[in-house]
Amino acid sequence: MIGAYALGKAQRVISLLRDAGYDAPIYLHGAMQRLCDLYIERGIALGELRHATEATKAELAGAIIIAPPSALKDRWSRRLPDPVLAMASGWMSVKQRARQSGIELPLVISDHVDWPELTQTVTDTGAATIWVTHGREDALVYWSRQQGLVAEPLNIQGYEDEEQEQ
Repeated sequence: MIGAYALGKAQRVISLLRDAGYDAPIYLHGAMQRLCDLYIERGIALGELRHATEATKAELAGAIIIAPPSALKDRWSRRLPDPVLAMASGWMSVKQRARQSGIELPLVISDHVDWPELTQTVTDTGAATIWVTHGREDALVYWSRQQGLVAEPLNIQGYEDEEQEQ
């Protein structure tokens, strides 16, 4: 059973599995279904997906099941026959975090670009003015200015407060 967020991460995990040659059905927690359906409607092939709750224990044995992280230790997962717990997250590179969560198979898959990808994206846009938001803006603003670009942080009122509450 792989813990993954319903928007983006679950579909990325499915895509990586399919690219690696896994063509058996993948079972989904109900929270994953609508967003996966949306991807399929938009022409993104995800292969055969099935509702985990509609499968028998025999069908689920040895199968890949994708569920939200909160379901990994929820009573929903107790119905699964001898699951191996995996989690897809950039945070799985921190071994202690995986251990504390009881994750047997940490899958290091990050949603965030690294510094070279970020600076390459800025360069690829060809933009002369860069507005930077989210995270620590100062480093990217500094780098952009060193490249001769006009760069400013875009301060969203109350943004930091909301982030801390989460």
